[in-house]
Amino acid sequence: MTGKRVVITGVPGVGKTTVIEESMKRLAEEGTPYKAVNFGTCMFETAKAEGHVEDRDQMRTLDKDVQKELQRLAGKRIGEMEGNIIIDTHASVKTPGGYLPGLPEWVLAELHPDIVVLVETDDDQILMRRMGDESRRRDPEGSRSIAEHQGINRAFAAAYAMMTGCTVQIVRNDNYLLDRAVEAMTQVLR
Repeated sequence: MTGKRVVITGVPGVGKTTVIEESMKRLAEEGTPYKAVNFGTCMFETAKAEGHVEDRDQMRTLDKDVQKELQRLAGKRIGEMEGNIIIDTHASVKTPGGYLPGLPEWVLAELHPDIVVLVETDDDQILMRRMGDESRRRDPEGSRSIAEHQGINRAFAAAYAMMTGCTVQIVRNDNYLLDRAVEAMTQVLR
């Protein structure tokens, strides 16, 4: 494996994808290219190739053990990629039964991350962004619930660091300060 493995996470609505895309553009101009891989998309492609599903909506109906194996296979596929890789994923997934790790140990063992980056901002800013985004259907949440989810993400990121020896970094993506977030992210990725 060559290159850097960077896991970038954040709660829905924090602007993670925008920060990733802008940072990658800046780094490519500087001669430090990265490839971004969405973990969920990779997992779906693996499930489809293995004949488990035809479309993404079927993913949540799969047996838990099948899902675990698909996570591991997707992690292995990403872990074998060459070059600098950004793994765009969730540190935790909020379910009716509680928070699930976005990167369980069998995935971390395949990915070998160098760093986990949490993209964060104030919970009220995330709430307003979600309310203004008509392109997505999200479960209604208040700012307390968003704050709790960000806190859980920090705890999970610390656990991931303990399991792998990677570091954890926080990049803030505050309203109207995208350039600062992109600069902070490019510093982490260099």
